Amino acid sequence: MATSTLSFSSPSPHRDSTSPRTPRPTPSPSRPRPPRHRRSPVAAGRSLRPGESLRAKANLLALISDQDRGLRTQRDPSKRAEIVAAIEALAVHGKDAVTTGSSLSGTWRMLWTTEKEQLFIIKNASLFGTEAGDVLQVIDVEKGLLNNVITFPPSGVFFVRSSIEAEPPQRINFRFTSAVLRGSDWEIPLPPFGQG
Repeated sequence: MATSTLSFSSPSPHRDSTSPRTPRPTPSPSRPRPPRHRRSPVAAGRSLRPGESLRAKANLLALISDQDRGLRTQRDPSKRAEIVAAIEALAVHGKDAVTTGSSLSGTWRMLWTTEKEQLFIIKNASLFGTEAGDVLQVIDVEKGLLNNVITFPPSGVFFVRSSIEAEPPQRINFRFTSAVLRGSDWEIPLPPFGQG
């Protein structure tokens, strides 16, 4: 689990990880939604206009909107490549930003991932008689904590605690410290494994 591509978003009061301080664009007649499969390449050395990051973000959100958090993407390598290209295009807009500070702290909702363990749990939630609910990361940079949470309504949860260490300007190192699968009247502790 050393490397994965995650795209997180959430309505207020949560944050949207594709742009922590920028509100999500709302389609309107004066600002139509970009085409669903448009790429946003940014040529090296070209100056970036403010609206370009919003368009790149809207493009990424459109590409992942029908991918069932990444489950469908597993079977479609060309779609995965298109989404990864859109993530890279958006990353250009934050290449000089510090992303390891307090603005990272908050509760983030996962919209899309390539992380196989998370996708396995989401796909197989029916084994527990439910389906996966919210998939969240709760980050507290100051306290050095990261919690991964997959909910199973009405009362189940898979919860993984991690310690984190910021490596400015744009890297966070993590180490899993505990994991538990919990239902309404039962709990199974699991051995934590992994770092990255």
